[in-house]
Amino acid sequence: MNLLERFRTGMKKTRDFVSAGFTRIAASMGRFDDEMLDDLEALLVQADCGATCAAELLEKVRDNIRDTGDASAEAVAGTLHAEMMSILGEARSLQIKRGTLNILLMVGVNGTGKTTTAGKLCQRFQNEGLKCVLSAADTFRAAAIEQLQVWGQRTGTPVISHAEGSDPAAVVFDSIHAALARKADVLIVDTAGRLHNKQNLMDELSKIRRIIAREAPDAVCTTLLVIDATTGQNAVLQARAFTEAAHVDGIAITKLDGNAKGGVALAVAHETRVPILLSGLGEQVDDLVDFDPDAFVRTLLPEEGEGL
Repeated sequence: MNLLERFRTGMKKTRDFVSAGFTRIAASMGRFDDEMLDDLEALLVQADCGATCAAELLEKVRDNIRDTGDASAEAVAGTLHAEMMSILGEARSLQIKRGTLNILLMVGVNGTGKTTTAGKLCQRFQNEGLKCVLSAADTFRAAAIEQLQVWGQRTGTPVISHAEGSDPAAVVFDSIHAALARKADVLIVDTAGRLHNKQNLMDELSKIRRIIAREAPDAVCTTLLVIDATTGQNAVLQARAFTEAAHVDGIAITKLDGNAKGGVALAVAHETRVPILLSGLGEQVDDLVDFDPDAFVRTLLPEEGEGL
């Protein structure tokens, strides 16, 4: 199964909603009038593409119709494809530099699948022949530590942890030295999923980054924000808050298979301009895949032979 097929299978609920809705709106005339374009904008909003993003997309569609006189379903879909690709940007993947320690800081609110994503990444890296260590730096929830330890057992990966309530920076300190001693390629740090105060969040992550800079100055450090597609516009608010409070290098969107609201990836990209690197298309360990903008957009929109 290629990546496009995986996206279409994993995002079936969203595809059925958006693609089928597009075809239904266009079916009566085969070309779009103003009322139908309004319906199309409403469809994108309902799929959680975001009101601002949807409005901008349809403004581009209307501009193209005025410029070319072509209001066909094919032309509208083509414009949407091009503009969605512009918002999502070029395909980017999570890069691991060989021959040095790579540190992944996993950030995001509780319940987004952050710890599960850390475990799945650990399995993925090990399948690529990389040695991993997991760091249980979410010390504010005993369940988070236990969940990460389960993933450690499942993947045969050492998990560095302290008691619940310990200083997360101290856990990171020990984790770095454990990773260096084991000559690990990747250290995945599961941080606390709290967002009650941006300043506290910034202070905590800054402290962790200072520890990393001091103890592993040659390490490649990447901050990965994990958000849950099923939370809709809350995911956009979370993405905005985290990117304002901390330097975020990339985004992982989990649970794209969970409902018909997968358009939230567009809303997040439009709001933050931070590259989406990973997408969760199911519950299995191999259902965490590189985010592919073209496959994502082709999953959302109908193509020739699919109602166009």
